[in-house]
Amino acid sequence: MKPTLLVLAAGMGSRYGGLKQMDPMGPNGETVLDYSVYDAIRAGFGRVIFIIREDFAEAFKQGVGGRFADMIQVDYAFQKLDDLPEGFEVPEGRAKPWGTAHAVRAARDLVKEPFAVINADDFYGRDAYVRAAEFLGNANTECEKAHYAMVGYPLINTLSDHGDVNRGICTRDEVGLLHSVEEYVKIEREADGMVRGNSLDGSRREVCEKSPVSMNFWAFTACFMGQLENEFSHFIREFGHMEKSECYIPTVVDALIRAGHADCSLLDTTSHWFGVTYPDDKPHVVASIRALIAAGDYPADLSQAVVHA
Repeated sequence: MKPTLLVLAAGMGSRYGGLKQMDPMGPNGETVLDYSVYDAIRAGFGRVIFIIREDFAEAFKQGVGGRFADMIQVDYAFQKLDDLPEGFEVPEGRAKPWGTAHAVRAARDLVKEPFAVINADDFYGRDAYVRAAEFLGNANTECEKAHYAMVGYPLINTLSDHGDVNRGICTRDEVGLLHSVEEYVKIEREADGMVRGNSLDGSRREVCEKSPVSMNFWAFTACFMGQLENEFSHFIREFGHMEKSECYIPTVVDALIRAGHADCSLLDTTSHWFGVTYPDDKPHVVASIRALIAAGDYPADLSQAVVHA
């Protein structure tokens, strides 16, 4: 069974100022998503599910999803504010959905096979998809203690020169498995040259720039959906009343590891990650893609490079 790629594309890109998922980055109008799906197909993924919002569904299907219909099975799931576990309601004043874990949960009725999760606006590189596909192809699907994986990149390679970023800072245990993931926000290199970020308790801390970080490239077996339901229900019960609370995938995985319900391999990759958080990040992404094309990693025109899952 070929794995599925779950693409988190529901965000409007508030800091970027628009639908960056549809912004051309390649020499012939290719988006970052075009390269992501291209890499996934040639790594052996058999289906892609886009997690989007209903208010821009038609534009997304025509502008993005339709381009892949002849190459791979394409499906859609909708992240909705009021899509909550039974017994919970949206609190008054809440306007935003509940974060990346909530987005993955939107596909719970569609995913029955091993799957990977990525962000729509991040360029992960071919090797990252190969590593994830290899892991999922050999994944142990038992749910008594689940076995997952995460593609890790050094923090220093994921910073932006144009503003702060949010990252899940990871540690390994004595056998090389993921030990913990701690979400940090507003990470940036400060005037004294040190890299610092805000932990979830609000304190400003120094973070090691060589630490592996979660860029939201995960590999899960289907039993993750059941575990996610339990963890998300707990999150809503504890924090759902907070106006801007969000449930992150790394936080869910961390909780499962600490409870002994799962372990998680850290997949090292030779790929270079880059992404667009701010408008000024775009020239770097465009230049990086051109360099990869010049090196022979990608064709100059993806539309002429027909690949099949």
